[in-house]
Amino acid sequence: MCVRVLQLFGLACLASVLRAENMNYLVTAPQSPVVEIGANFTATCVITNTTEVTADDLHWNLSRTTLPRELYTKINTSALNVTVPIVGEKPEWLFCASKKDSLYVTLNKSRFIHGIWLKKGYRPEKPENLSCIALQEGDHISSTFSCKWQTAGRQTPYVPTTYTLMVKVLKDEMYNASTTKNSADVLMVFPSHMSLEVWVQAHNLLGTVESEHLKVDDANYFVKTNPPLNVQLIREEIFPTSLLVNWSHPIAPQYLHLKYQIRFCPRGSHNWSYVPLSDTDQHTRSFRLQSLQPYTDYFIQVSCKHTKKDYGYWSDWSANATMRTPEDLPERPSLWKTTADGVNGQEVLIICKDPILANGRITSFEMRIQHSHNGSWENERIPVNRSISAPRPEVTLLKRISLADKQLVKVCLAASNSVGMSPERCLFISAKPLGNGPVEDLSVSPHQGQLFVKWKPISDRSLTEYVIEWVSGEQINWQMVKKSTNLTAIKGPLEPFVCYRVSVYPIYATRIGKPASTEAFLEQGAPLEGPSINKSYTGYDHAELVWDAIPLHQRRGFITNYTIFYKSGKNTHAITLPPNSTSYTLKPLLGDTKYDVWIKASTIRGSKNSSSHSFTTLKYAPGRVEGIVVGVSLGFLFLVLMAILLCIYKKDVIEQNLWPQVPNPGKSTIGNWSPDNPLRAETPSEDCLSGMTVHVEGVRDIKQGLEEDKTSLSLKKDKYLSEEHSSGIGGSSCMSSPRQSVSSSDEDPEMPDNTANTVQYSVVVGPSDYKGQTPVFSRSESTQPLLDSEENPDMLGSGGSRHFQRFPRQSSLSETNQETHFKQLELEQQDFCSIKEDTEWTLASETQLADAEPGSASSYMPQGGGYRPHVTGPCST
Repeated sequence: MCVRVLQLFGLACLASVLRAENMNYLVTAPQSPVVEIGANFTATCVITNTTEVTADDLHWNLSRTTLPRELYTKINTSALNVTVPIVGEKPEWLFCASKKDSLYVTLNKSRFIHGIWLKKGYRPEKPENLSCIALQEGDHISSTFSCKWQTAGRQTPYVPTTYTLMVKVLKDEMYNASTTKNSADVLMVFPSHMSLEVWVQAHNLLGTVESEHLKVDDANYFVKTNPPLNVQLIREEIFPTSLLVNWSHPIAPQYLHLKYQIRFCPRGSHNWSYVPLSDTDQHTRSFRLQSLQPYTDYFIQVSCKHTKKDYGYWSDWSANATMRTPEDLPERPSLWKTTADGVNGQEVLIICKDPILANGRITSFEMRIQHSHNGSWENERIPVNRSISAPRPEVTLLKRISLADKQLVKVCLAASNSVGMSPERCLFISAKPLGNGPVEDLSVSPHQGQLFVKWKPISDRSLTEYVIEWVSGEQINWQMVKKSTNLTAIKGPLEPFVCYRVSVYPIYATRIGKPASTEAFLEQGAPLEGPSINKSYTGYDHAELVWDAIPLHQRRGFITNYTIFYKSGKNTHAITLPPNSTSYTLKPLLGDTKYDVWIKASTIRGSKNSSSHSFTTLKYAPGRVEGIVVGVSLGFLFLVLMAILLCIYKKDVIEQNLWPQVPNPGKSTIGNWSPDNPLRAETPSEDCLSGMTVHVEGVRDIKQGLEEDKTSLSLKKDKYLSEEHSSGIGGSSCMSSPRQSVSSSDEDPEMPDNTANTVQYSVVVGPSDYKGQTPVFSRSESTQPLLDSEENPDMLGSGGSRHFQRFPRQSSLSETNQETHFKQLELEQQDFCSIKEDTEWTLASETQLADAEPGSASSYMPQGGGYRPHVTGPCST
């Protein structure tokens, strides 16, 4: 209730003040406030000098946004509060205005609006980690006292924060310095050995905050002196492992007492070694460094600070002081061997490295060699010519010796410098490693830029040490470790992406054991090139690819797998293979198709593709062409055999269709016959045969033909004999006999008479001197048209012979014989006499044919044209 009364009283006072100074009807409070970002802000709007509006007619706008009525608080009819959260860092206006839509308010709109300009900021935060320092300037401490601190709070440009450094000397002397940064300097005479209190104040329009107070009993706590002066190194020849360090104090003792710190490192190293503080915590100016390496360059630095514990600052390190320690006797050299096949056996290369602690410049090696076959020693001094600044070589080749298979050589080596000779290192060397077996469970793994070698130790009393050898290309290196060691890091220069073959040799008292080997990379990467496809053997549905492994120096890591990609057209296929693969057969493929193929080699760090290689598969599979040829050949052979068999079994049918049997025109006398006077069977007189000479041709054929025709002689004699007479050969009537022409009209009365088409043939078939037989004439009547040679005797010599090319049963006469034969018949037919008309020629023919020699036949085959052959018997005298 009291708060309510106080609020009303404040508003009344504010209204009375504003009524006199401002003619606005609306007044807002507070004016020009600074608000904290993230907090809530409350403003009040009061109506003055008017009753036109009330608190219900008011509204609040934040910039251009009307605030909701949930944020309003009505105090009375003429006062209205609003509470808004402050967000964002930019300042903005908060307006109070009337929303009443009356004519008076509209005409005096500018008097019914009033605003507040909100400036936003953050409260200052407490400064942290205050620290101060007073530097040495010349021979005394500087008058500038510098401090710095950390600020975690945020600021806005409209509400900045100011920092004030406060320094209090003793109890009443104050020094201060203001800044907007996080550091400040106070100028004063430095109060050495006096108490000092330091703190920082942070202040802005939203508040003030102080840091922690830093109090010390001695102001020298904040002093940082210069580094020690005139640092010098002194070497003593009688102490090759030590150096004496001298320096001067940077400031007078009356200001403060100092303690010192010393650090050193050999040349080329980046790791400093520190002298324990307990050895240098006194006010001194010299110190002897011990346990150094002889004949080694060292860098040495010195720093100082107040002697009181945890007081002050260490000075900067002094400049480098450099000195080389004196020489000392060298340690034993590292002796090893490597082998290569020689002409006369195995050639051994004896190699060595300078001792790790050469303790001076090596001037020579003293080597002794003893052979097992004679036991004598060979001494040899190998000088070493090196300049002082020349770097030490990794490996020195000492000697080449040739060993037989079972020969054993003992080699001892010592190194010499200006001080003296090192102890000897001896090694028993043979053509082949000797021993029970190599170490087991050998593994090499990279870790933090080093290769660590681990193996299972060997339990053998004669074991003296192990030799770890690593080889890359033609470079060889090694190190010797104690026999109790089974895990060590390779101490030597190693390069990333290089494959090293690491071997562990057990060394016994009188022999070198068999090694165990493996390969390792210090760091792996993607291959520099892909595998090279050098050959491809293609088939019909497959192709064999052969590729070369990536060269060792191009792999940059262990190959984990190969991936073969091949495609034809738009289809791409992939096949993954193990890392030891150098060939693969792609199948199944399409025949007569072009393929593009490439191989990707992968390591754990990446992969690389080979160049593209193309091949085309064969069009036919092997043996397919041969199979087609063999199949076609067998089919053709089968067809030929079938045709031959068909010709054999169907010989008669083929001959009958291709070469039909026709009468031999050479035996025909149709040219001298008259179709108007057909022949008739007459019995010739015996005296008509006087002087007749008849050549018998084809008697056997005539007989055979007559025998075949006997079955067809069932016709009546009347049908075979004609009432008309035809002239004999050459027009003689001696052999003429009454005979009827046979035609198809005799059997079929309805058929037309084909007598006009009948052709008569006659031939002499029996010679007078053929086995005492009488000549026989054979005649036939046929409807077959005359040959051209018969109708035109003049063509007989020129082209008529083409009609007589095949006669299966009787050979044809030549043209000359035919002509001679016809002329002879014309001359000899005059000796024949006529046969009596009542003579039955058929009976005479059968009788004579019966007496004929077997095998004889007519001069022509039976015709199917309506006639049968007729044979006339000889005339009796």
